[in-house]
Amino acid sequence: MTRILIVRLSSLGDIVHTLPLAAALRRGFPEARLDWVVDERYQEILDLVPIVDRRVVWRTRSAPAWWSVARVVADLRRERYDVVVDAQGLLKSAVLARLAGGRRVIGLPRSHLREPAARLFYGEESQPGPARHVAAMNLSLASVLGVDPTAAFASWEFPLVVPDTAAVNELRSRLGPEAGPFAVVNPGAAWPSKRWPAERFGALAARLRADHGLPVAVVQGPEEDASALAATVVAASQGAATATGPTSLGELAAILKEAALLVSGDTGPFHIGAALGTPIVGLYGPTDPARNGPWAADDLTVSRFAECRCQRVRQCQTEQWCLDDISVDAVASAAAARLAATGRDEQ
Repeated sequence: MTRILIVRLSSLGDIVHTLPLAAALRRGFPEARLDWVVDERYQEILDLVPIVDRRVVWRTRSAPAWWSVARVVADLRRERYDVVVDAQGLLKSAVLARLAGGRRVIGLPRSHLREPAARLFYGEESQPGPARHVAAMNLSLASVLGVDPTAAFASWEFPLVVPDTAAVNELRSRLGPEAGPFAVVNPGAAWPSKRWPAERFGALAARLRADHGLPVAVVQGPEEDASALAATVVAASQGAATATGPTSLGELAAILKEAALLVSGDTGPFHIGAALGTPIVGLYGPTDPARNGPWAADDLTVSRFAECRCQRVRQCQTEQWCLDDISVDAVASAAAARLAATGRDEQ
């Protein structure tokens, strides 16, 4: 039996963008053992991916560094993998891929790596060609193993299974007894530079209710100030928005799957929603929507990436951040267009 290991340690959105690679490998090698090594902070998302046989968890927070590295390397080497695929492209992931002891170690070419020195640890590299989106780049790794690239690129499959949960019904009861379809906004992001002002999310929520009859749920990410951001959105929404409070990733996925619309910056919950087929409006400043954006033809982005002076910077040092240039009117217009594409009539 062929044994394949995917190395993609973090982060939440990047793991979602690696799921089509996992799906392509499963299609190409239906009888293979398919494992995935992941940072413990993101293990929960892989619990929603049944095609992965085993999740090898790297204890990056709950154990001393020296112990956790030795433990995960020993664990991986015991499996005697035939193929190790590094979809992360960092030095640490490439070193881990090499230390796993697989017969073949595959990664992206130097020109596509965030840390080019990682190429030194690969035995083989893929050829992404003109692909710009990170999910397409990841899919090119499967073609090195003979998976038909035409079939792999034709359809991006995100093998997420949303668990049964009471979260959606509980949310509907909080939105109001007459609540039907609802929208979701996500004001948080791990990078402060990816956050559209929370007050504008609140104003947008008021517009979504007034223009489209949609109550709005405010979801919270793992950021330390997530609750404060959600509270600010609710306070500025003229009663249109309700905070979900902390949720598990399974509960978050269930809420996003039922949403009529998701408006968010470039962050994990946004990419989960896109993977589930939720109608999307994405807000982009320091990151490129051509690389990290939604992929459905009808999904929309409002972007300031081209003129952003803080491209790919977590904490911008300029007085005004590029996302500050995006108005509520611009996002409300994109939301109306995206809702129209779903066939939902305005009030």
